[in-house]
Amino acid sequence: MSSFRKIGERDRLPGSFIRLVSGTFVGPDGYTFEREMVRHVGAVCIVPLEADEDTVRCVRQYRAPLEATVLELPAGKLDVPGEDKELAARRELAEEVGVEAEHFIELGSFYNSPGFTDECTTCYLAQGLSEVGTSLQGIEEQHMTIERVRLSELYSLVASGELVDGKTIIALALAREHLEQRARRR
Repeated sequence: MSSFRKIGERDRLPGSFIRLVSGTFVGPDGYTFEREMVRHVGAVCIVPLEADEDTVRCVRQYRAPLEATVLELPAGKLDVPGEDKELAARRELAEEVGVEAEHFIELGSFYNSPGFTDECTTCYLAQGLSEVGTSLQGIEEQHMTIERVRLSELYSLVASGELVDGKTIIALALAREHLEQRARRR
């Protein structure tokens, strides 16, 4: 079976954590084509689970592209050079929600929208929470609120339109599955 291959790539718009590039490719039939793509540094998403193993701390913050506030899990970009993903997740958890976690479990990774970007988000479950105080970055975080949601209500929150953020839905589903598998093994 023939495959696609990349011939080259050139920057169209460089940025601090994303770059718009044009890539040139050759298809299986020899046809040459271009695609605009967003190159992204990657991200982490954290499920801060309280001791009852059902309550999760989320944030509600303004998202300029949507011109709306969105309920989502704490998350952030991998924008500190050389920083390990788990350390980035721990940093974001403390900055946004004001807690640290005794236990961190990597739940999985996913590509946010592979039709135009290589952004990959790694999800973590954080347990054994203790308060440390927030360190809010930027105007959106300074005005966000912390809210608690029930993991057991994940599907109804999605169906009602209360949860619309893809990374939050995926990470909560991964956390729920992880906890159910752990309970079955007991």
